[in-house]
Amino acid sequence: MGGKGGGGRQADYRRILRMALLINAIMFVIELTASIDADSMALRADALDFLADAANYGVSLWVLGKALEWRARAALLKGLSLGAMGLWVVGSTAWNAYAGTVPDAPVMSLVGLLALAANVSVAALLFASRRGDANMRSVWLCSRNDAMANIAVIMAAGGVWAMGQGWPDILVAAVIASLSLSAAWSILRQAMGELRAYHGEPA
Repeated sequence: MGGKGGGGRQADYRRILRMALLINAIMFVIELTASIDADSMALRADALDFLADAANYGVSLWVLGKALEWRARAALLKGLSLGAMGLWVVGSTAWNAYAGTVPDAPVMSLVGLLALAANVSVAALLFASRRGDANMRSVWLCSRNDAMANIAVIMAAGGVWAMGQGWPDILVAAVIASLSLSAAWSILRQAMGELRAYHGEPA
């Protein structure tokens, strides 16, 4: 008689979401403070990503156990917010490129490593839910993309340190924006498909 029932699995997933929410809220504060100190656009974009993910996990907790329509609508909202954040990063990156800002590479590296450890931990916790409905998939995609963005931040810090120029920081901010926009499109497409299926509309 192995395995847990649906209620047990949902309780486990709820505990994981609470842990992920706490980790992301703490990292938002740490990374935002560091981004101001280091004058790094990549860190600032990543800090806002932590904030978006904290909200993401909060919404996911709220809709957990609700009907598919509610979960799909929540995923739709998260996809739109993720896309908006990606567009904001695009605009901010263009401004920093114009200003020619050179960030503090050692601070970027240290905070990037800490953020990577946090996101890999969350992604590992959420790995089993990566093929769930649109809401669960959106949670997994956010964590996966964050870990990839953290690696890019660390690489950018090395580039800034080696060259004494800010363009690696700008490049990574653009990468974070593209990841956000790609994930937003994937989430929106699946959520809309689930809503159409729920209402009996053709795909």
